[in-house]
Amino acid sequence: MQQSISAILSVTDIFDSFNDTQLELVAAICQADTYQTDDILLKENDQSTELYVIARGGVEVVMNPTFVSDDVDETEMVVLTELRQGQVFGEVALVDQGIRSATIRVSQANTLLLRIDRQRIMQLCDTYPELGYKLMKNLAADLAFKIRNTDLTIRQYQLMLSQSKLDAS
Repeated sequence: MQQSISAILSVTDIFDSFNDTQLELVAAICQADTYQTDDILLKENDQSTELYVIARGGVEVVMNPTFVSDDVDETEMVVLTELRQGQVFGEVALVDQGIRSATIRVSQANTLLLRIDRQRIMQLCDTYPELGYKLMKNLAADLAFKIRNTDLTIRQYQLMLSQSKLDAS
């Protein structure tokens, strides 16, 4: 691998402020895999417990629109956002171990992902409380940022809908 796993983790927001030793501890539990365009990594409503770090390439976060409306083509997946190098997905599974809220599809050839199993990262957090505190603090900040962006997106759609209703009347 051209770049070490520790170096990749060091530029990822959820590992911000980790020292070299902490980065090496996390790197030791990462599984690196390369994927190709249109590979499906996670499916909406499936159960899984891994966190992924995008080391190279990108993925799309997509959803099946039939979960929110019956009058849409169920074969057409809606792209919610695209994630790139240094970003993470699957972080909610670290918190609640619940079902996946969206499907993740690879958007670029030769996308390199680092997969981190929940049980192994939680064991690290228990063994090294300072590492665990930093991770949970950064994870909370990452999730708060994503919630705020989602809230803004919903507000934009609400404004567009109300404007189109006004224009139609």
